[in-house]
Amino acid sequence: MRPAGATRMPDYLPIEQHGIIGDLHTVALVGTDGTIDWYCPERFDSPSVFAAILDAEKGGYYRIAPADNSHTTKQLYFPDTNVLITRFLTPHGVGEVQDFMAIHRDPAHRRRLARRVICVRGEMPFVLECEPRFDYARAEHETIITELGAVFRSADLALMLESKVPMERTEQGVRAAYTLHAGDSCTFLLEVCHRDQQPGMIDEEEAGEAFNRTVRYWRGWLANSTYRGRWREMVHRSALTLKLLTYRPTGALVAAPTTSLPEGIGGQRNWDYRYTWIRDAAFSLYGLLRLGFTEEAEAFMGWLSDRYRESAGRGDGPLQIMYCIDGRPDMEEQVLDHLEGYRGSSPVRVGNGAATQLQLDTYGELIDSVYLYNKYGQPISYDDWSALVGIVEWICDNWDRPDEGIWEVRGGRQNFTYSRMMCWVAIERAIRMARQRGLPADLNRWRDQRDAITQQIMERGWRPQRNAFVQHYDTDVLDASVLLMPLTKFIAPRDPRWLSTLDAVGEELVSDSLVYRYNIEASPDGLEGEEGTFSICTFWYVEAMARAGHLDEARLAFEKMLTYANHVGLYSEEIGPSGEALGNFPQAFTHLALISAAVNLDAQLG
Repeated sequence: MRPAGATRMPDYLPIEQHGIIGDLHTVALVGTDGTIDWYCPERFDSPSVFAAILDAEKGGYYRIAPADNSHTTKQLYFPDTNVLITRFLTPHGVGEVQDFMAIHRDPAHRRRLARRVICVRGEMPFVLECEPRFDYARAEHETIITELGAVFRSADLALMLESKVPMERTEQGVRAAYTLHAGDSCTFLLEVCHRDQQPGMIDEEEAGEAFNRTVRYWRGWLANSTYRGRWREMVHRSALTLKLLTYRPTGALVAAPTTSLPEGIGGQRNWDYRYTWIRDAAFSLYGLLRLGFTEEAEAFMGWLSDRYRESAGRGDGPLQIMYCIDGRPDMEEQVLDHLEGYRGSSPVRVGNGAATQLQLDTYGELIDSVYLYNKYGQPISYDDWSALVGIVEWICDNWDRPDEGIWEVRGGRQNFTYSRMMCWVAIERAIRMARQRGLPADLNRWRDQRDAITQQIMERGWRPQRNAFVQHYDTDVLDASVLLMPLTKFIAPRDPRWLSTLDAVGEELVSDSLVYRYNIEASPDGLEGEEGTFSICTFWYVEAMARAGHLDEARLAFEKMLTYANHVGLYSEEIGPSGEALGNFPQAFTHLALISAAVNLDAQLG
């Protein structure tokens, strides 16, 4: 049952109708209707208190909007920042909600979410509804009203909502109604607190200064960007998004801040992305270094080096494919069967059972990231090199094995072409570092294994009858992951074999510039349901075409892809048949690929 006094409609706001705010520990999704429907207050992978995006009835939400439903809305970021503004336009006035989280260097600082409501013109009656549901809506809590707000207490967590506006209690939350006139403002602060803490008085002048400090922080950070290319606004929005998805205490980058947003409505492809994939490393470091963000690259490199020096994998090989943002390897997958999922798309999962899969490409991405940092950042230390040598030796012994591949299939292991190629990348980049730095290595063995991989891919990954490189050695199915072949320098971008592969991908996997991963009917992956086009694959396609010299086609595809960003420049993992966002949102990998495509297309266009 919906709590007494609550008026929010029970339907689901489309994924793409959200912006995000954050404080480098966690984020909140803010809808264009003024509703926060996803928020994990302690850190990215902690349990949610607002999860209405996964269950409109049970998940919990925090809404501030005009009392009159006959309004229109606009949403934008304060220029060059991650401060989000949701504007409401009515016949009697214009108002806005400024959502932000203050940035603090002290990791012990309590998470604080600020919502600053302003009447710009005329007058506007507002309604606030705060309906928390602790621990993914599994934990009970008590609600206590005070003179200056409310406190919500569960067994493991307490939140405090501070406000000068009187509140009334609903069944499990609070509601407030108030009217602002032109020039008036009212701030609401929601923060993690001690169980016995009480709300204090909010000073509107101090709230305004907190807003200004947050604006200065983001603008000061973005000023370090060295990008001056054609698509500066979209590249900088991608950079700001990547920064938001960074966990400051460790430097780790989450794949996305959400879980279980479906790749296809009603399907099973619903995963928890609030972890850090080793695979993202090379792309992350490349993107950050190319834009001049060396501090972030150094922090992420520190997180990576801790992982490969520990060699703490729980499955095949010395490394897992992903880790928690604090470096822990354990992320047991669970199903939250009490939540219905976005638009009825179940199951809702927390944790990720793919963590212990064998995905050999991970090692290529890891060592490529170290190579890039050694080249553009700081030289690798001897101890780090010694740890990498052990990994390269393991690759030499194990590259010729079937695995689950980059797409983390759950239908059995295969001899994936992309996995073999990235093993080639791992050994080839290690050879480069050893030569450039004079580092100790068994170069003769490494060269032999590198060349053996090349020969095998050219003989078994290439299908003369298809005139293309294929997904794995026992199929004729195409796969968008091969688009990375010229990007990783495995093959020349204008090699005849590659140009014919690019043509084949364009004919079979591309729909008006949007790219599917593979044909799931022709290549079953162990899961039911359909999926949309993968945004990252589209940017790979753009870059591959640019390197092949198809500049007009590449630029048109890139410009088309930019139209699929949402109203504030964010991308989810996939794009549905009607242009809707699907999958977890926003996805770091997609924004990394956008940066790479923009930088390289710029260079090709001159």
